[in-house]
Amino acid sequence: MVATKSKVDARSVPTHVIVDGSNLATEGRSTPSLKQLNEAVLAFMKEFPKAQVTVVVDASFGHRIDKKEAGEFSEAIANGELVTPPAGAVGRGDGFVLMIADKVNATVLSNDSYQEFHDHYKWLFDAGRLMGGKPVPHVGWIFVDRLPVRAKTDSPPRRGVPNKTAPIPRPSRPPAATRPPAATRAPAPPRALPKADTATPSAVNSPERYDAFVAKFGVGARVKGAVESFASHGAYVRIGDVAGYLPLRLMKSPAPRTPREHVKIGEQLALTVSGFNPGRRSIEVSLLPVEKSAATKPAKGGRAGGRATPKSSEASRPSAKSRAARVLRRRRRPD
Repeated sequence: MVATKSKVDARSVPTHVIVDGSNLATEGRSTPSLKQLNEAVLAFMKEFPKAQVTVVVDASFGHRIDKKEAGEFSEAIANGELVTPPAGAVGRGDGFVLMIADKVNATVLSNDSYQEFHDHYKWLFDAGRLMGGKPVPHVGWIFVDRLPVRAKTDSPPRRGVPNKTAPIPRPSRPPAATRPPAATRAPAPPRALPKADTATPSAVNSPERYDAFVAKFGVGARVKGAVESFASHGAYVRIGDVAGYLPLRLMKSPAPRTPREHVKIGEQLALTVSGFNPGRRSIEVSLLPVEKSAATKPAKGGRAGGRATPKSSEASRPSAKSRAARVLRRRRRPD
């Protein structure tokens, strides 16, 4: 008897995907990697070019990645490439991901099963609402449809593992007093308050190079730069000895879906400076025309911001006729 193979359902093609960025950035790692997340998102956008992608990361994501990626992370947040949940959000990052997907009826890209949310979001078990991704060596990222794993609540407890659902046993006799009375115990040392997180992400450029660039080039200035790397919503360029960022919205109008559609790694571009971020020491550039910032020029014949000075000192001198009249009046006065 010949065994027949079961029919495999057609693969779902999502139209809007909410990416659990913290989950994909930590896949196969102990700490998240922004580089791995960018690779996953770009690979997904290449495989599903018509899908709209929204990337969500935990509020603590920027503090857990490598310090070298802190500047790129801040740029991604400022340009809307990454979204973080508001402070104190119930359910934290996972709850925020599912809330967005529930509101826009989107697919969730994550390897998490969200077991604590099964009762609230039953659509997690619907076909095409959950996808997973994994990097395969020498192949790249592979994305598959998946179903969440249900939590096991009726399985018997294993040996040596306490059963959390079993009732708490009552003691047959009161426990022996092993601790001294409160009056004789030494007071516990005061607990040290947790230190505030004062670490700030590293800046994109050094102060000397950034200040020199700002002094030489203003908004609207024309510069040349080479494409160094891609982000999910833009590209990083090298302008001489400083780094710049070219977002998708400033590549062309309408904006391309991915940076690969419009620029290539190593390509030399004629760019226009479109803005600065002094706190991050970042430089934003554009391939579209940018209006130059109006510089205050000093008025002709005078100082900038002050009153205009006379063109000649003769205007302030009294005429010869008026001087003669004053001399005659003084002579006619009686002594």
